[in-house]
Amino acid sequence: MTNHVQPDNEQSFFSHLVELRDRLLKMVLCVLLVFVGTASYANEIYAFLADPLLQHMPKNSSMIAIDVASPFFTPFKLAFVVAVFASIPFILYQFWGFVAPGLYRHEKMMVAPLLLASTVLFYGGAAFAYFLVFPLVFSYLTAAAPAGVAVMTDIATYLDFVLAMFFAFGLAFEIPVLTIVLVWTGIISPESLAEKRPYVIVGVFVVAMFLTPPDALSQTLLAVPMWLLFESGLLFSRLITRRDRAAENDG
Repeated sequence: MTNHVQPDNEQSFFSHLVELRDRLLKMVLCVLLVFVGTASYANEIYAFLADPLLQHMPKNSSMIAIDVASPFFTPFKLAFVVAVFASIPFILYQFWGFVAPGLYRHEKMMVAPLLLASTVLFYGGAAFAYFLVFPLVFSYLTAAAPAGVAVMTDIATYLDFVLAMFFAFGLAFEIPVLTIVLVWTGIISPESLAEKRPYVIVGVFVVAMFLTPPDALSQTLLAVPMWLLFESGLLFSRLITRRDRAAENDG
């Protein structure tokens, strides 16, 4: 009788699966623990989120709940989304802990700052939308209502709208990271990106047209930051390229 010896690569594969499972469980547990805390303040969080609209609604007007269960489920839905947003640093930390052992030293020196930058930029995009874009957009939209039309937004519809805006601006603010990754991986060069600047400018306005409400103000408020973020990503890409070329020459 011969003993069957499991190959090392198969053992390694299953050990990686176990590690991935453990890290995914930690991510889910983190979100649930944060959700327990945010759920206790679900109504207060929703009031904070609704403030940019309420500030510009007509006098004696208010938000409404069309569905019977909306007053209960909508704030809890928001509390869960906030829990996910707040857990992003821990989620990225678990992701980094899983992939880092398989990276080379120079890859670790690039990936870690990119993960940190992508997190900060996503939060920055959401903050930009809440503190700058929402007041301007809601002021415009409420003032544009025809005479005799009462502005009374459904709370669930409003939540879906602002979450879509947060997601759109959060992703838009990732443009510098995307630009750096494209150059770092050799897919495109900074010089080639610079030559495509006119197409990028047109492209960001087209993307903004699809991601924002159908008004020129909100589209511009998204398109212009996207273009400026592209320029910043292009600048950092050139600096990284010069550093790498200098390192190769020294070597």
